[in-house]
Amino acid sequence: MIPVIKIEGNSIAEVWEKSLLELWKNGISIKTEYDRKNDPPSKDCTMIMVINEPFSEPRIHLAFPGGIEDLEKYRQEVVYGIHDAWINPEEKKWTYTYHDRLTNYHIPGKEEKVNQLEYIINKLSETHFSRRAQGITWIPFYDPFTYDPPCLQRIWCRIIEKEGELFLNMNTHWRSRDAYRAAFMNLFGLTELQKYIADEISKKISKNVKVGQYVDISDSYHIYGESFEDFEKRFLTSLKKRDFYNPDHTKSRTLKTNDPVAVAGFEYGKQLIEMEKKTGKLGTLF
Repeated sequence: MIPVIKIEGNSIAEVWEKSLLELWKNGISIKTEYDRKNDPPSKDCTMIMVINEPFSEPRIHLAFPGGIEDLEKYRQEVVYGIHDAWINPEEKKWTYTYHDRLTNYHIPGKEEKVNQLEYIINKLSETHFSRRAQGITWIPFYDPFTYDPPCLQRIWCRIIEKEGELFLNMNTHWRSRDAYRAAFMNLFGLTELQKYIADEISKKISKNVKVGQYVDISDSYHIYGESFEDFEKRFLTSLKKRDFYNPDHTKSRTLKTNDPVAVAGFEYGKQLIEMEKKTGKLGTLF
């Protein structure tokens, strides 16, 4: 059987770290369609991550395979669609972005398009407790035949009221996820989208809507065999040598978003985005 693992905690850094440890310990070994000849089987499970306070600090985990500038680029990709123009499957470039699917969902060859984010915002502005505020990415007669179908399948949002305050809860459902190389950036970007939706609803109803619980469900949450060596050297070693949080970032495996190192990384990411606009150079899609 495929193990079903549930992890719960406050921050995205805490929950991501715990999820990898449980996957590494209890996941099954199974082949993937992308294995090279000598790659060991992947570690895999079905994962449910419950993050109670998505913007609690420290928010950044330093052991994810990327830089802080990549988090800023991915945030703008998911929330503002800065890379939507890079979709061009005919030239073997991107087949989708999550932002495009959520704001510009359409059947290839058809003119009608649907802005699902706009629908979610309008629906919850009118009826906070509606169960219909969702958006999907999958196009069933198109995506199964592409070389890079979307991993994120659906987002679902609902507002709850607690002690007179409104909180936007969001669930996301993924068919497949690279737990080590992609999941942390996904958590960072999708919770930023959650905040964007909450802020937009706040504007429409003239009442503050806070970011509530974030629940992340992956059917296949995996570490590829080709990543094992890097995972052990980077991730597992950091757990042995560094504190979960230490104000001295050289001794910490997490970082607060207002730390000068993080602020500088975000600013560098913004500069890279401006360079990309000028050069048209493609980045990496997670």
